[in-house]
Amino acid sequence: MIQHPAFTVEPWSVRECRLHMDVLAQTESVFALSNGHIGLRGNLDEGEPHGLPGTYLNSVYELRPLPYAEAGYGYPESGQTVVNVTNGKLIRLLVGDEPFDVRYGTLHAHERVLDFRAGTLTRRVHWSSPAGGEVRITSTRLVSFTHRAVAAIHYEVEPVGQPLGVVVQSELVANETLPALGSDPRAAAALQAPLVVEENVATENIAVMIHTIRASGLRVAAGMRHHVDGPEGTRIEADGADDVSRLTVATRLNPGQRLRVVKLFAYGWSAKRSRPAMHDQVVAALASARLTGWDGLMREQRAFLDDFWAGADVEVEGDAEVQQAVRFGLFHLLQAGARLERRPIPGKGLTGSGYDGHAFWDTESFVLPVLTYTYPRAAADALCWRQSILPKAEDRAGQLGLHGTAFPWRTINGGECSGYWPAGTAAFHINADIADAVTRYVDATEDTAFERDTGVPLLVGTARLWCSLGHHDVAGRYRIDGVTGPDEYSAIADNNVYTNLMAQQNLRAAADAATRHTERAQELGVSLEEVAMWRDAASAMFIPYDERLGVHSQSEGFTGHAVWDFAATKPEQYPLLLHVPYFDLYRKQVVKQADLVLAMHLRGDAFTAEEKARDFAYYEALTVRDSSLSACTQAVLAAEVGQLDLAYDYLGEAALMDLHDLENNTRDGVHMASLAGAWTALVAGFGGMRARQGRIRFAPRLPSGITRLAFRLRYRGRLLRVNITAGQTSYRLLDGQPLRLEHHGDEFVLGDQAVTRHTPITPVPTERLRQPPGREPIPRHTGLHPPLP
Repeated sequence: MIQHPAFTVEPWSVRECRLHMDVLAQTESVFALSNGHIGLRGNLDEGEPHGLPGTYLNSVYELRPLPYAEAGYGYPESGQTVVNVTNGKLIRLLVGDEPFDVRYGTLHAHERVLDFRAGTLTRRVHWSSPAGGEVRITSTRLVSFTHRAVAAIHYEVEPVGQPLGVVVQSELVANETLPALGSDPRAAAALQAPLVVEENVATENIAVMIHTIRASGLRVAAGMRHHVDGPEGTRIEADGADDVSRLTVATRLNPGQRLRVVKLFAYGWSAKRSRPAMHDQVVAALASARLTGWDGLMREQRAFLDDFWAGADVEVEGDAEVQQAVRFGLFHLLQAGARLERRPIPGKGLTGSGYDGHAFWDTESFVLPVLTYTYPRAAADALCWRQSILPKAEDRAGQLGLHGTAFPWRTINGGECSGYWPAGTAAFHINADIADAVTRYVDATEDTAFERDTGVPLLVGTARLWCSLGHHDVAGRYRIDGVTGPDEYSAIADNNVYTNLMAQQNLRAAADAATRHTERAQELGVSLEEVAMWRDAASAMFIPYDERLGVHSQSEGFTGHAVWDFAATKPEQYPLLLHVPYFDLYRKQVVKQADLVLAMHLRGDAFTAEEKARDFAYYEALTVRDSSLSACTQAVLAAEVGQLDLAYDYLGEAALMDLHDLENNTRDGVHMASLAGAWTALVAGFGGMRARQGRIRFAPRLPSGITRLAFRLRYRGRLLRVNITAGQTSYRLLDGQPLRLEHHGDEFVLGDQAVTRHTPITPVPTERLRQPPGREPIPRHTGLHPPLP
């Protein structure tokens, strides 16, 4: 955890007022810039010191061996790991004859600002060298949302008090030395200098470097060009060899003079294009960026973000930390998805190498719901990527002896690369999660072309899996046995409620889509008999329920297991997976993350209000939240059952996961799902928003710590704004045709005029629900850190 206040609390930015070396790696993740294609960690311009160097291109990976103590049929043979590609961020500075390095000399001032509206990272430094040369440095960095392949840096140096000779070296560097990434020497060897140089051309006008990745064979190109503005006599030289290309600018500055360097750099990659084609691609991208110019890139960046915030902003009054955090989260979600263009959203986005850069079910179940209602293009792109890997998912199903598609638990290129078989083989719910994202997107956008071309193949493939995986028992119930649900502390279970309910929804959605798009379904070999089989399985789906306790059993027999001995578990033993054998976890009632509670959120139609209250209370006492995916879902259900202060506490945990480094691993990249969870906790939790089948419903309720909540979202071509206070809720249609809404069960049509409804007062619960000892969320009113001086 970040023990000191690293950042000021501001509504539209994250500001670090002085450099904290002890959390350098964490701030590199927080200050990362991306557009979904390029990702730049927030490393210092000069490259050192660093926590983890990082420049990433979406879906660029290296193959590495997967270790097994004992091999088994169906185990993936190799993994995929995101590659730190050619670093174009580097700008080194010599003041006099001494390199600028914050570890030496005197650092008078150091500030970094991530601006959510400008889409930039700005750094301001005042430094004196050990020999007394004093300079001010200002750099502004962006990854363009409008030029997919382009990033840029505006770098400015001015002397303080005396004339100085300065030298700026702008570089492209490949195969940077990385910190140890794990204990497996084979993995380390696979990632040691993975880039093999094919071309390095450097002139004063342009530099281009092209590499191939040793095992995966992918080809990566990087290029840079500059505009230099300095006093008369400024000298410029270029050189390049092996893994470095460099432009050197030398000048002498008098007080009042400045050296300005605008660096444009561009990337491309391909598994198929030739070296000359890749060279030309980055040259063309740089030419387009040069035509736009630095000022043009800044204007386009601001205009892009203005449009995004007009349809996505969330306003929170009463809690400045949450206000900052939810915008921080939305900004990173946009960065992860803006220019996907049929690529995945990894669990860390492009902000770090955590989870090896893999995409998981997190994307469909946590990230895409937010993007669907705020930036739907990104949701469509991510689902089109799922369609592109359908052949590999079909092959995987066949390898497992199943029909349909078995999507990978974790992957970059579509092949399964999880060496943990209870997840990589048995966590089939990812198929239903993808189907859920498809139906949500189609419902929110009415994009019938997408449903026909992309949705139907995904829904059909996933529905076929459930009919292959499950069976009718002697009582006629449809069972799905031996699977791993969202709770990874309960593996290979029979009839996991979440899995069965989501599969049920998947089967019905596939049947409905095949009926609407008969020609497309026929192309996929869907018959009337198969559609009927899907409907039969859905109707007979078995949902375990414990009559004795009056609650749903997370999976069949779960509530009969011994309850974990929480009282004997020490605080330092969490997360349990690092201190306890999985065997012991699997046979006890202990829940890593929201599982049945997540089912109540995503399939709320399958539970009564009374069942939700009883189920939530029961599983609240068992859930230890050893996953960052849990708090946001618990916030939503806590709000729905009237535990508003508890929901508020969980909101804080989800929202501040990275800004406060609550799980001590933000250094590896930000938690995309938890960042999305801040929006979900506010909009779906305190806003009570639910949308399905052309109906959008709200049930607003606010905790005592929030005095006003307002949010914007897109639904079926409309732009809505909802403004909630303790006494009333106002609905306004900002764009689009009239729309039927529901407020706490009261239906009305929203047209040109705003509609205001009374916000019911939620009764204060007689007692707060209990969590496992020591796993209670931090109360929001206490704060997490002392105030800034």
